[in-house]
Amino acid sequence: MEFTDEELSRYDRQMSIPGFGLQGQRKLKNAKVFIAGIGGLGSISSYYLAAAGVGHLKIVDKDKVDYSNLNRQIIHWVGNIGDYKSDSAYTKLTKFNPDCNIEAVREEIREDNCESLIGDCSVIVDAMDNMPARKILNAVSVEKSIPYIYGGVHQLDGMVSTFLPGKTPCLECVFPDTGSTTSTPPPSILGPVPGVVASIQSIETIKVILGFETPLAGRLLCFCGIDMTFREFKIKQDPECPVCSKLKIED
Repeated sequence: MEFTDEELSRYDRQMSIPGFGLQGQRKLKNAKVFIAGIGGLGSISSYYLAAAGVGHLKIVDKDKVDYSNLNRQIIHWVGNIGDYKSDSAYTKLTKFNPDCNIEAVREEIREDNCESLIGDCSVIVDAMDNMPARKILNAVSVEKSIPYIYGGVHQLDGMVSTFLPGKTPCLECVFPDTGSTTSTPPPSILGPVPGVVASIQSIETIKVILGFETPLAGRLLCFCGIDMTFREFKIKQDPECPVCSKLKIED
C-alpha cells in the first residue's frame, strides 16, 4: 500500500520512532478499529487514532449532543447541540484526516447486535459510560479473540487496561458481576480526565496494531488526578470466570 507525499509528511514524526517505520504505518493504514461510544473517551481516542493514520475507524453511538457533554467531549461543539454524536464526530474526523475512512453508526450497543457491529474490526476501544455495555463488548472480545482496550473515568480518577483474549484476564475477571440492578446517576467527571485515559488507550491501541510486545496486559493502570499519581495493579484470571475461564492462561 503506497502513501501520498502528504501522508508521508503527516506521519513522519511517528515513522521515525525505532521499530515503527513505513512498515508500521502500513499496519495502521490496514487496521480497522471499533470505537464504542463517541463521548469523553471516544472524542480523544478517535482524534488520535485518525491522526496516527488508522485506515478505518468504526464509531458507534446512539446519543445526541447536549450542553452537559461539552466540558469533556471535545469532538462536539455548541453548533452540534441536538445532533447525533455519530454524525458530529463523522464530520470532524473526515475533515481532520481525509485519508482515514470513518464509518459512523447511530446505534445502541446491545447483546443482540454487538458482534455484528464489531464485524471485522481488529481492535475494540471501550469508550462507554456504563458497565453493562462494557461487559457485552468484553464477551464478544473473548468469543472472537479481539483485543479490547478498556478505559474508565470518575471525577478526577481513571483506569486503563489492555485485555488480550487467551493471554490475559478479561474485564469480567476484574469487575465480576455482582448481580446488582440498581441504577446509578451519571458520574461526575472533570473534563481533562477522559483526555488522559483516552490518550493512554490510543497508545495501547497503536501498540497492539503494530505488535509491540509491551502492552498494558495483565495490569490495571490507575490514575488519580487529585495527587497526580499513577498506580499499577497486576490482575489474574478468575478460574471460575463465566466469560474467559475456558481459555487457559499461563501466569
